[in-house]
Amino acid sequence: MSRRRKAQKRELIPDSKYNDIVITKFANSLMVHGKKAISEKLLYGALDKIHEKTGQESIKVFKDALENVKPQIETRSRRVGGATYQVPTEVRPERRQALAIRWIIGAARARSEPTMLERLANEFLDASQNRGVAVKKREDTLKMAEANRAFAHYRW
Repeated sequence: MSRRRKAQKRELIPDSKYNDIVITKFANSLMVHGKKAISEKLLYGALDKIHEKTGQESIKVFKDALENVKPQIETRSRRVGGATYQVPTEVRPERRQALAIRWIIGAARARSEPTMLERLANEFLDASQNRGVAVKKREDTLKMAEANRAFAHYRW
């Protein structure tokens, strides 16, 4: 951690199509090499594809997917007397959202569909139905925290 002052949070501008800050955060995380227009095109295309496939509001599917992937609890390494313990701790809301976004993007990139647009759309659909790699990642994190519950008293 920095010994200087705390880093200031930057204000994000909501996206132009849905007027939502979470979509902007997702597009920023999806972006590679500063190509924001491409990441927005991929995200909007995936949301349009979801609307075509399911017929329901794509923004609702997106929000459900994020909500299903957000972890409640995680383990953090804590060194006590020469030994390192995995201590379960609650996840702050900002980190919860950031982890969910990161896990969905990682799971989408690892899928085998031909285009990133399809991968993203299918990962959103899977996550909104509590399936898929991103949801499994959340469940694995929870299992890890449950297994290390004995070390909860080392929380700081």
